[in-house]
Amino acid sequence: MPATRVAKTANEAFAEAMRQINPDVVAAYPITPATEIVQLFSQFVAEGKVKTEYVTVESEHSAMSACIGASAAGARTLTGTSSQGLAYMWEMLYIASGLRLPIVMGVVNRALSAPINIHCDHSDTMGARDSGWIQIFSENVQEGYDNFIQAMRIAEHPDVNLPVMVTTDGFILSHCLEGMDLSADSDVTNFIGEPPVRTTLLNSEKPLTLGAIDLQDYYFEHRRQIAEAMKRSLNVIPVIGKEYGETFGREYGFFEEYRLDDAEIAIVLLGSTVGTAKDVVDQMRASGKKVGLLKLRVYRPFPFDALKSALSHLKVIGVVERSDGLNASFGPLYPEICATLYGTSSQPKILNYIYGLGGREVKEQDIEDIFVNLISARDTEVKSLLTYIGVRE
Repeated sequence: MPATRVAKTANEAFAEAMRQINPDVVAAYPITPATEIVQLFSQFVAEGKVKTEYVTVESEHSAMSACIGASAAGARTLTGTSSQGLAYMWEMLYIASGLRLPIVMGVVNRALSAPINIHCDHSDTMGARDSGWIQIFSENVQEGYDNFIQAMRIAEHPDVNLPVMVTTDGFILSHCLEGMDLSADSDVTNFIGEPPVRTTLLNSEKPLTLGAIDLQDYYFEHRRQIAEAMKRSLNVIPVIGKEYGETFGREYGFFEEYRLDDAEIAIVLLGSTVGTAKDVVDQMRASGKKVGLLKLRVYRPFPFDALKSALSHLKVIGVVERSDGLNASFGPLYPEICATLYGTSSQPKILNYIYGLGGREVKEQDIEDIFVNLISARDTEVKSLLTYIGVRE
């Protein structure tokens, strides 16, 4: 059936995707700016539009705990959160992945306290980057919706069985209306399909124990199994992205290359700022500058080989991040891009830029200044590998 063109915020788009998935259980605790996701979904439950058991809890820690219990019992399970709520789930994030539970969570990127801030940066999800969750970032409302639907298939794939968080940027996307194509309910139902058979707590034919103590004899092997499942998801994610494109007309991979093929200078970044950066690339191309960008969509698993192939021809790269390593020398993405390109035959110069913390506005001029700096760095000695953009020094 044809899609319906609608105006939605990213929170509304997440809620619509959840409704169309029609999960067995949603357990959630509201937090700004993600509150509307579960608020709107709770209304769908109240109106009988889904079969979901909606569990109201007293905290985000409890929300993820309830999701873990539900998923372990075999329920298709979803939730949503942001910032301090994600941080409050920290302990349980590792348990969800360690127990290989296909939970899908919508996360609205928001700064972590202190000081208290409710606006966008990526410090919350970057802090959870090594918790064993697959992480998918969204440039716009349409991608948030599409990514959430794909996430259910990815999480439940028998070669994966890992939780997935799909992110959008706080207020920039979560509360701003954009045009998007809302797919027909029946098409999403058919794409998602029935959950694959997996061993659960309620399978009396094959009883199992979850959460048992796991000391020196087996812990190492079990952690390695999570890493191997993450590696296997590298094969699963593009296949599902291609199938999604065949069904709905929008295909997805690990990243998007924008005017990158013949570029000499490029930036790597995630999230909603990509839209602004694309405009700047177009403007600079019009003035004869060979610039481009790579939008990283899938951050975990980190698509090492694919990124090396896409970036190795460049002369200079700027890794542009909306989070800061604080006690590290650089942002969290920068060292991974450096490691990806380490030892290549003509290793590019790689510089790091931190911007937009706590929702600080990023303008086209800021992105252009980054490109100008990168162009200058091509033929001159770089005095500093790290630059803060838009901060009052």
